[in-house]
Amino acid sequence: MCIACTHTIHRARHHFGWSRDFEPALVAKAGETIHFECLDSSGGQLGKGATLETLSNLDFGKINPVTGPVYVEGAMPGDALKVTLRRFIPSGVGWTANIPGFGLLADQFMEPALHMWTYDPVAMTPSLYGPGGRVPLKPFAGTIGLAPAEPGLHSVVPPRQVGGNLDIRDLTAGVTLYLPVEVEGALFSIGDTHAAQGDGEVCGTAIESQMEVEATIELVKDVRLKSPRFTTTEPVTRHLDGAGYEVTTGIGPDLMTGARESLMRMIDLLGAEHGMSPIDAYLLCSVCGDLRISEIVDAPNWVVSFYFPRIVFA
Repeated sequence: MCIACTHTIHRARHHFGWSRDFEPALVAKAGETIHFECLDSSGGQLGKGATLETLSNLDFGKINPVTGPVYVEGAMPGDALKVTLRRFIPSGVGWTANIPGFGLLADQFMEPALHMWTYDPVAMTPSLYGPGGRVPLKPFAGTIGLAPAEPGLHSVVPPRQVGGNLDIRDLTAGVTLYLPVEVEGALFSIGDTHAAQGDGEVCGTAIESQMEVEATIELVKDVRLKSPRFTTTEPVTRHLDGAGYEVTTGIGPDLMTGARESLMRMIDLLGAEHGMSPIDAYLLCSVCGDLRISEIVDAPNWVVSFYFPRIVFA
């Protein structure tokens, strides 16, 4: 129980998409700490015991629910909402899936696939991946943002200038996030909680896992922020760094092609060195491997690298 929390928003108070016209689930004062009960990105459809049949029957109208919105008193367009993520309370159950038509290699992995995870929600020790390896965990919120100024209902899938489906794996406990306010009251919501993810979330899903989140919401007046920014207070990769990395590259004039090629070469490497099937390697890369732009100045070719942490197999 959060002793310092002023309010709790229960998971039933969620919405799909973003709109300036949503009725607030809560009116809060700047500086208050709120306890959010969040759903996983399937809206509870892929819970414990889910199967490939469950995935095949997924209702996409219930994807990526976010808890909220919170109307923050005094928030006006041009301000920034300062969100300090205090604590994540994980459920111990999660899933990773290949959803046809979605992901960096959607043209190569056209069949649905599902991996269910269990982990210790207190110790948060690395979670066993059935085909091999143990994945270090680091809880964070994949979707966190405010209502846009443009009227109407907007999809929750793409990220926006006011936040949303950012999928930045470093938005974890202790981080302070600043979001540009475009509407009166800001209308803050959060959800899509993950137990682990690599930078890039290459198959389209992380370890999707229901959690509760505690966050303090403050207001910074008239800063005219153009897009989200955040501050970390400690190293962001030490849960992965212990045994170094295997790295593959993609080189050429197009960054997307380079990203795809570096990932394909890592999938091949995991197959050759650890006997993993392509789909198992693809899902594993999504939850713990990182895409990085290594070089973007030596025209006409750029370098994209895929970093896979060796600690998974240590």
